Amino acid sequence: QVQLVESGGGLVQAGGSLRLSCAASGRTFSDYTMGWFRQAPGKEREFVAAITKSGRGILYADSVKGRFTTSRDNAKNRVYLQMNSLKPEDTADYYCTARTGTVVAAASSYNYWGKGTQVTVSS
Repeated sequence: QVQLVESGGGLVQAGGSLRLSCAASGRTFSDYTMGWFRQAPGKEREFVAAITKSGRGILYADSVKGRFTTSRDNAKNRVYLQMNSLKPEDTADYYCTARTGTVVAAASSYNYWGKGTQVTVSS
């Protein structure tokens, strides 16, 4: 079992950057594949990125590839999402997720979820 807490959301202008952090507590952090999802009001939950347990393999959604970077520091029990060149369509609640299996893009495959952090990108 692992508990997840996101931070770093906020309001930013289009073209700007934000870095989201996710703090994990509970069992060994390196046992978990970590993912990021986002959900805008009235829309379906959308995959953003995921990173392997070692941090050496990463999967990105096409919509964020080249703009977002996820990384993890297993010594600090943290996972990060660096978001650059933000667009208004990136506006959403962003969620940190975890699973014991491999990297996948399906939200239903992730067992643990944080409460989310809001990202608003203005034009």
